[in-house]
Amino acid sequence: MRLLLMSDTHVPTRARHLPAPLLAAVAEADVVFHAGDWVDTGTLDLLQDRSKRLIAVYGNNDGPALRERLPEVARVELQSCRFAVVHETGPARGREQRCATRFPDTDVLVFGHSHIPWDTTAPGGLRLLNPGSPTDRRRQPYATYLTAVLADGRLGDVCLHRLPQR
Repeated sequence: MRLLLMSDTHVPTRARHLPAPLLAAVAEADVVFHAGDWVDTGTLDLLQDRSKRLIAVYGNNDGPALRERLPEVARVELQSCRFAVVHETGPARGREQRCATRFPDTDVLVFGHSHIPWDTTAPGGLRLLNPGSPTDRRRQPYATYLTAVLADGRLGDVCLHRLPQR
């Protein structure tokens, strides 16, 4: 099962549209995760139309129209692997322990907010993944997203993709 993870798209405030390489990857993915800060409902509509399956949450920059359509936390089990998606996890310091406590029945936590790619494993095995942002790199050298493969309930081939600079 091919997974695509993104967050912090901020359309149209940080970019007019999603990058073409990202949209091509959406078409290839079996499941797309979005960890919030969409800003507009048009991007949500676009990803719902183009994704085979979309698992998504709202972020701190998302207004009432998105909050009516999306949860703060989403949970899904795929091939016996338990995923949770949330926008904010707090400061980097202590993140693994804090998230392991908050999401005890989770194998993989997808999060956003910082625009900084993150891939760590908490004591106890919780995998924490932040795909960065495909449209607003902030202090990062590249705009990014993640892909991964889920096979037999195990997450593998986690790959950070750098998008061309605009």
